[in-house]
Amino acid sequence: MTMVEPEVGVGSAAATAAVRLTGLTKTYPGPPRVQAIDGIDLEVAPGEMFGLLGPNGAGKSTTVGVCTTRIRPTSGTAEVLGLDVSREPARVKRRLGVVTQTNTLDRSLTLYENLYYHCRFFGVRARTARVRAEDLLERFRLSERAAAFPDQISGGMAQRLQVARAIAHRPRLLFLDEPTAGLDPQSRLALWELVEQLRSDGLTVVLTTHYMEEADQLCDRVAIVDHGKVLVCDPPASLKARHGAGAFIELELERALSAPVHAALAGITGVRSVEATARGVRVMADDSEGLLARAVEAAGPDGVRDASAAGSTLEAVFINLTGRDLRE
Repeated sequence: MTMVEPEVGVGSAAATAAVRLTGLTKTYPGPPRVQAIDGIDLEVAPGEMFGLLGPNGAGKSTTVGVCTTRIRPTSGTAEVLGLDVSREPARVKRRLGVVTQTNTLDRSLTLYENLYYHCRFFGVRARTARVRAEDLLERFRLSERAAAFPDQISGGMAQRLQVARAIAHRPRLLFLDEPTAGLDPQSRLALWELVEQLRSDGLTVVLTTHYMEEADQLCDRVAIVDHGKVLVCDPPASLKARHGAGAFIELELERALSAPVHAALAGITGVRSVEATARGVRVMADDSEGLLARAVEAAGPDGVRDASAAGSTLEAVFINLTGRDLRE
């Protein structure tokens, strides 16, 4: 069989959107009938780091599934790098890299072999595949464990290997689905440093995450999805300015939030919302001046163990728009 290098270009249209969704829907007939995607219109620009956020069941994973050809849409169109995912799924797959929440490494292969055979699967010549695998092991700080098997390395190393494998065939577009879930802080930071470096290579990245600080720090734009619809889509700074809160306070309580304390907090001038949390209560307001002291005083009957305050955050935007915690 003649081996060929994988396709990495899409015609000569450099300005083609990396992802373009038009009137996209996905309905599961059931019973019960589920409208997972309900008319999404969305574009991701080439070279962009794009965040897709939403509560569990909001439709973001289904949207990614359509873009990566795993799920067929009910109606509308999904184009990836100028190709219709329903009409040309094989060509689309050659241009994509995908990292899922589940570890999909081949446990019977070494770290080096996971990369080498991935390249070969995509038609890369043997010599080029060897060089590519060695380069990626070095770049992702895995060279010393090249001969190890996936079950012999840490979770952080395994996730770095999954990202390295996803880009081994030199895709133009990388989908990362909750890539740092379950990783310790050091492993998360190391992984994101590497992903940020990939952007200098011109790689477009679409990210789903439950870590708001990741999306805030890393993404050029963020779309918040709920009930299968895009609620907002803008740079994080714009979202915080338009939809955030002037103050964001977390109180850890000794007992579950009581109705009287909830009412007292909600009655503070400028308070937009009061939400019970697993550890106490979250308060969002228009102005931070004097708010922390008033909130601690109002919550006194329920016993305040700890308190923290911050300015507007992407999490505040998320809760304002969806009314739900990401970790429900």
